[in-house]
Amino acid sequence: MEFLEFDIAHLLAGSLVLVSFLLLYQDRMLALINIFALHAGALALSVAWQAFVQDAPFLYLTAFIALAFKAVVIPTALRRIVIRLDIHRTIETVVGVGPTILIGVAVTALAIAVMLPVTAQSDVYAREDLAFALAVVLLGLLMMVVRRNAVGQVIGFMSLENGLILAATGAKGMPLVVEISVAFSVLIAFIVIGIFLFRIRERFDTVDIQALDRFRGDRR
Repeated sequence: MEFLEFDIAHLLAGSLVLVSFLLLYQDRMLALINIFALHAGALALSVAWQAFVQDAPFLYLTAFIALAFKAVVIPTALRRIVIRLDIHRTIETVVGVGPTILIGVAVTALAIAVMLPVTAQSDVYAREDLAFALAVVLLGLLMMVVRRNAVGQVIGFMSLENGLILAATGAKGMPLVVEISVAFSVLIAFIVIGIFLFRIRERFDTVDIQALDRFRGDRR
């Protein structure tokens, strides 16, 4: 039974890494938002399973927050923003999808190679989950770097934060008050970002980062 719990925990954490690669692969705005909702759903399942395995009821609330806010509320609001701003189109990237995926594989291997030796004395559940969590964080950073569109970068930031939550739950959780404060911080940040995007659209008629550089006068 213990091995089954171990396998399911790592399957769910590994699925989060897989969905992170799907985020890197997407080049359509609405598809990217839908995949992010799947990313948040995978996080909620992983956290709920950790709540069961660790017998930590407060983690169920963490899973509910991830499911309600990140898998439902935020993607729904993002879809409305994208449709209202008329930016549901192909997302431009700094490098192509193929090289991005290869870089993603490299940073995932780096995360595993670095984290497993460091956590050699840690709990058996925590070791691989922390390695997967670091991979999700690095893939989120990669997404923020390669996306030129502001919405894509916002989604990269939120997927990075999903990795931090996975790391916290894998390491026997974090205080409930911290989780709630993180959830509200993300919600407030999302509201501010939404207002910011509307202002950019009104002023420059685009949310493409490269186009904004031209308005700033960074021509080379």
